[in-house]
Amino acid sequence: MKRNDIRNVAVIAHVDHGKTTLVDQMLRQSGQFRSEELDKLVGGQHGLIMDSNDQERERGITILAKNCGIRIGDVKVNLIDTPGHADFGGEVERILKMADGAFVLVDSAEGPLPQTRFVLRKAFACGLRPIVIINKIDRPDARIDEIHSQMFDLFIELGADDETANFSVIYASGRAGISTTDMTVEPKDLTPIFDAIIQKVPAPDVEMDGPLKMQVMALTYSEFVGKICIGRVFSGTIRKGQRVTVVRQKDGTSFQDTVVSVLEFERLAKREVEEIRAGDVCCIVGLDEAEIGDTICDLDNPFQLPALTIDEPTLDMLFKVNDSPFAALEGKPLTSRELRDRLERELHVNVALRVKPGDRESEFIVSGRGLLHLGVLLENIRREGGEIAVGKPRVITKEIDGKEHEPVEYLVVEAPTAHSGSVMRLVLERQGECVKMEAQGFLTHMEFHIPARGLIGLRTKMLTATQGEAIMHHNFHEYRPVKPNLPGRANGVLVSIETSKATGYAIENLQDRGFLFVAPMQAVYEGQIVGEHNRDKDLTVNVTRLKALTNMRSAGADKTVPLRPPMQFSMEMALEYIEEDELVEITPQSIRMRKLFLKEADRKKYDRHK
Repeated sequence: MKRNDIRNVAVIAHVDHGKTTLVDQMLRQSGQFRSEELDKLVGGQHGLIMDSNDQERERGITILAKNCGIRIGDVKVNLIDTPGHADFGGEVERILKMADGAFVLVDSAEGPLPQTRFVLRKAFACGLRPIVIINKIDRPDARIDEIHSQMFDLFIELGADDETANFSVIYASGRAGISTTDMTVEPKDLTPIFDAIIQKVPAPDVEMDGPLKMQVMALTYSEFVGKICIGRVFSGTIRKGQRVTVVRQKDGTSFQDTVVSVLEFERLAKREVEEIRAGDVCCIVGLDEAEIGDTICDLDNPFQLPALTIDEPTLDMLFKVNDSPFAALEGKPLTSRELRDRLERELHVNVALRVKPGDRESEFIVSGRGLLHLGVLLENIRREGGEIAVGKPRVITKEIDGKEHEPVEYLVVEAPTAHSGSVMRLVLERQGECVKMEAQGFLTHMEFHIPARGLIGLRTKMLTATQGEAIMHHNFHEYRPVKPNLPGRANGVLVSIETSKATGYAIENLQDRGFLFVAPMQAVYEGQIVGEHNRDKDLTVNVTRLKALTNMRSAGADKTVPLRPPMQFSMEMALEYIEEDELVEITPQSIRMRKLFLKEADRKKYDRHK
């Protein structure tokens, strides 16, 4: 039967196409909040209400899917905001299982990009018929008719049937809070989107009187009640205090437990209720052993719902205990046991992550969907006060038909036409293949297939070559046979030979050798990378040398040489910069790069044995 008093709808799109901004405006225009109430959630400003995580607000992206419940007349709408970056695709794959309909947003100027293709493919796999919202119609460079045609072509390319390809279109500006279904009619508010939810999104098809079937789609933790399971009830009813059987997705085994409390999504919060019926999305407290993908069912009717399929990780990285000379000065170095516990805790909520032991007890190999995916985890550890050392990201290969294959990414770059040659050179020298190139006003739109290895360090070089004007997006495309080795870092590094504070005198004398990464009076240790060498070999330098004091005064003693400001590295930039024999030391206050072996004699011995 259809449950017409509920709609479950997800909002999906490419990163920066305006999902969260539109959802915020929907909350403001739903009539269920006072504007002061919403402004309070974002520090008194008109900010992104759904981006509640500190990193989300700082980076300007959605990392975790969010649920909220609003009402349109007598209909309860479970609205789900999803991440737009390819590295967090694991969130999108699970969340679409909870929805019966989806809005797919596309920028009116940029059009469908790699992640648009990815989320559409996943929506079709879940049997959804997305409604297209062409967003940012107030942009001066909007290409609305052209984007409409591109979306139709994309639907056909991804195998949409006739009914799905005949999609509904809404034209909107999330920031202005306006929408319309006809560009000849002046948009006033978001009423067309609310109407589409009721009229176009199908009501959930449920077995109201059948046995309980609920699948855990996400997990969260509360310091008050412990683990909270989030999922959708497909059949039956789940009640407070009910004894249930939980069937594990991993191996099909089961265990019995008691539901302590049942919570429904009400506005931006969760409200405790006595029961949740089929078709609704809810939270369950008390099932501490349940994991993502497990099925919650009647005590006497064990049943396993189809397993959640999550795409495999494409990148792995060495996580190890921080053993640098400056360990424990700025934070708390995680012991091997604490690091293992922290990674296991992350595995409970981050299904796209994989962890396995390294060569030593203090090392772990952590696999994820991309550099940003792993970078967010490292930033969380850093903000918790922990210290950690990590190695160079490495692409995960797999054997297919007896041959080694590597992941290939679909890369889209938009850059000023004057810089298109630099972009082409950078991508082609990393074994990329150009599949499309066209002019769009002052910009050139380029599409490539490039080995995932070639993307490591590409963004920084791309921004440098285009004076910061290139826009690049990428997404996993397919596995292909491994190509020849790609060129590594062109230059060597300057490595400190002493542990002390850097001096202006030493830095002044080293400026001809390359670019320095440290400033005067900054503490450095032996084996730390303090600069980039002008040549292709590493060079050990004394960046802490003091000027000898004598009683002689030379004619040029008062002349000063201006020091170039040191190069600053973010965590992601440092991870892209290092080579195989180097590590990034991450503390709550600093990001340092260092050699794996701190002493020069040990490095020479390692090079001889390599």
